[in-house]
Amino acid sequence: MSLDTLISCNMLSADRSGMPGNGCALVLMGGGARTAYQAGVLKALAAMLGTTTAPSRAASASPFPFQCLFGTSAGALNAAYLGSHAALGLAALPQLADFWRSLRSEQVYRLDAPGWVRANRLVAGWTLARQVRRHRALLDTMPLVNTLHQAINLQALEQALEQQHIDVLGVTASSYTSGEHWTFCQTRPHSPVQPWHRPGRRADFQPITIEHLMASSAIPFLFPAVPLWVEGRKEHFGDGSMRQLSPLSPAIHFGARRVLVIGVGQPQRSGMAARVSNEPTAGTIAGHAMASVFHDTLQSDVEQTQRVSQTLAQLPPHLAAALPYRPVDVLALQPSFSLDELAHKYMGALPRPTRNTLVGLGALDTGKGAAGSAAALASYLLFEPDFVTALIELGEGDAWRRKDELIRFLSAPLSHNHRSAVP
Repeated sequence: MSLDTLISCNMLSADRSGMPGNGCALVLMGGGARTAYQAGVLKALAAMLGTTTAPSRAASASPFPFQCLFGTSAGALNAAYLGSHAALGLAALPQLADFWRSLRSEQVYRLDAPGWVRANRLVAGWTLARQVRRHRALLDTMPLVNTLHQAINLQALEQALEQQHIDVLGVTASSYTSGEHWTFCQTRPHSPVQPWHRPGRRADFQPITIEHLMASSAIPFLFPAVPLWVEGRKEHFGDGSMRQLSPLSPAIHFGARRVLVIGVGQPQRSGMAARVSNEPTAGTIAGHAMASVFHDTLQSDVEQTQRVSQTLAQLPPHLAAALPYRPVDVLALQPSFSLDELAHKYMGALPRPTRNTLVGLGALDTGKGAAGSAAALASYLLFEPDFVTALIELGEGDAWRRKDELIRFLSAPLSHNHRSAVP
């Protein structure tokens, strides 16, 4: 987050009548199946906030806690699901966890392969080449299209915006055509916010569709690119995690005073690395490539935003009162336990055709020396109950350990001199 973005957006927001002064944004990062972790955090958050409301008010009657929703990749799917259920208030948060628990890999992707494909790499390579010719990627994602149509009610999303349960849903994707990083925003009627254009990233305001969600979550090589229309021309888009330089920027542009961001990054890879001593296998390279795609700049963006906000908060009161911008409070949560290591326990749950093909190709080597890399790759594709449940429980546990901090963050009024705490 640049100083220019933080200051200019806050200066613009000074004239935004109707934007809530203490508006809170939720930013959900990408990571394939790993983003089930976010559902666990939000489920715990709903329970926390439910206990702080008046006893006579049920959770379903409590207002939805976020004015702005922004998501990337599978995080965009979570954000869209929440937006389409925002009229339910807090009850929308645990429903996201229920959706994840009902999910299976076969509802996300399909790989047609004979059972003997794991016999050698030549057969596995031929199988994948056939998939690419049919689907322009290694996996067929038509099952995900059907799943999203059933799970996300776009009309309910539009109603949630019209009734101002939320102000905006933003979905990010990366253009293979132009190389630019786009945030597609669907806003409430008469929103005062205008599209923006910064070097390498820009925004376009249009109704969010299933195609936008498929584009944002199109993991390179694994999922096919998706065409979208922008400024009167068709461009092809892939996963929004690619080239995502400033994940907090859209929330700042919409004048959020608080930003809760939930990532699924993997800074704790050393435990698995200790098991690898041989030359890198195809699985090692594949796992590293996937980690690179989803290696977001979240932590550096959070820290930079906090530094700028703290500088603004430390200004003398008389000077701060005269300025047209305010500090932004950011709270970031990420897994406390290695998701690679967690996935290692559940690799056998991958659909048999997918597992056999990747093993045959050497990209899912489960040998002792390559177990860590195999788990890294599997963690993005394991849309299976055991792994999903483990992720949700990890998210719940991490959230409860920071209960007091989360309650203060979402409940306490922000003042001009409020200082963000580094998470």
